[in-house]
Amino acid sequence: MDTKELIRRAFEARKYAYTPYSHFQVGAALLAKSGKVYTGCNIESASYTPTNCAERTALFKAVSEGEREFAAIAIVGSKEGEVNSLITAPCGVCRQALYEFGGPDLAVIMAKSEEDYEETTLGALLPYGFGPANLA
Repeated sequence: MDTKELIRRAFEARKYAYTPYSHFQVGAALLAKSGKVYTGCNIESASYTPTNCAERTALFKAVSEGEREFAAIAIVGSKEGEVNSLITAPCGVCRQALYEFGGPDLAVIMAKSEEDYEETTLGALLPYGFGPANLA
């Protein structure tokens, strides 16, 4: 799957975000090494703590369906009804959760649009990630 299609899938997922408090909507599209794409949106809660990010929503959906290896994730975010002037990067908790299954080589695509995006690796965003190898 090409980068632009993965970004399109993230924008589509963002439409389902439940953000009555922050009004900041995030969508994510996670590409499994099997070729299947899992999408997620952020879901807020009035008590804040149970709020879940788009990246972890996509990851947990994928893992709950048996996926264990991932190649890339695209992330898009903006205030409701606006185009973001900044990229939306995964938070620290999402970086650690993604590291568990994607490791340092997972491609992370942070997009403002299909044409305007930055791509890096999870290792660059989380240089000393704690993963399964640390427990071996």
